[in-house]
Amino acid sequence: MSTTYGYIRVSTREQNEERQLIALREMGIEDKVIYMDKQSGKDFNRPNYKRMVKKLKPGDLLYIKSIDRLGRNYEEIQNQWRVLTKDKGADIVVLDMHLLDTRRGKDLMGTFLSDIVLQVLSFVAENERINIRQRQAEGIAAAKARGVKFGRPPKPLPENFHQIHRKWRRGQIKLSEAADACDMPVSSFYAKAVQLEKDDLI
Repeated sequence: MSTTYGYIRVSTREQNEERQLIALREMGIEDKVIYMDKQSGKDFNRPNYKRMVKKLKPGDLLYIKSIDRLGRNYEEIQNQWRVLTKDKGADIVVLDMHLLDTRRGKDLMGTFLSDIVLQVLSFVAENERINIRQRQAEGIAAAKARGVKFGRPPKPLPENFHQIHRKWRRGQIKLSEAADACDMPVSSFYAKAVQLEKDDLI
């Protein structure tokens, strides 16, 4: 007896899966056979996706909201589509693209049209992923140009740093003793001292 499944993917940045859930429930799919992963679509190394694929058998039906919910990597989407439809013998319905319904057009022409649509949509999904990364890189570069600092702010120097630094440079104490007195690793004390001396701040 065939089973109808639903698959949902949301990225870790986009936690709202409600839109996809509503669409699948409207198709009469029960929550117990809806599998969801909250992670990137760059590959198919997703625990719930893998569990679902293991359960799929010939004649089963899989619904997804849109092709980018399956993934964003052009080549991997193509490979997984073949695994699901050829190796597992399941049908797939992409709700946002009615031409991607493997139950229709099982003849050569239907398969040909479905393959063309899949290739175009897979390419669009990956191209969007590349564009997002490029926009992020450009945004970071622009922010850095404006003086925006990324990462953790530097820890403030210990209050006794300048006094201990003078003693160390005068040879009154060793480097390890100076670092201990400032409660800093030796490498951190030395690096900070050299940087401040270079910037004429000490």
